[in-house]
Amino acid sequence: MVFEEIYKSYWQKIFRLCMGYVNDHNLAQDLTQETFISVWEQLPKFRNESSIGTWIYRIASNNCLRQIEKQNRFPKAQLPLNLMEEKQHNIEPRIQFLYKCIAELPEIDRIIISLELEDIKQAEIARIVGLSEANIRVKIYRIKEKLTQKFTSNER
Repeated sequence: MVFEEIYKSYWQKIFRLCMGYVNDHNLAQDLTQETFISVWEQLPKFRNESSIGTWIYRIASNNCLRQIEKQNRFPKAQLPLNLMEEKQHNIEPRIQFLYKCIAELPEIDRIIISLELEDIKQAEIARIVGLSEANIRVKIYRIKEKLTQKFTSNER
């Protein structure tokens, strides 16, 4: 597969995965770009030991986890109110709320549910995150329950 095809096939999926992690449109775009820079650089070394999608999702997940770790080490200073921008004004409010809820989940749950939302097979999710398929099924069920509870309590 040539890079251009990979980029076109996976850009939106990787962007949504990154949004699930960071809940910040601009940062998710940056992380998506970083992912594809890594894919471009490493593509000649790709050994086909897994599917190309699994490999790309793993790169994106690692980039997101590093970003979260960096943010935790160096908390952002509060911006003055006159500099605050309206974030994600073009995204439907329910989808914004979903991203917000996903961003509040523990790291491993964020990647699992983000991959599930991309219709990645549970066997592939298990390979990406290094857990058993049975564990992935249980985690997906529990994550969906948590998200449903948040949506239900938000609508009241």
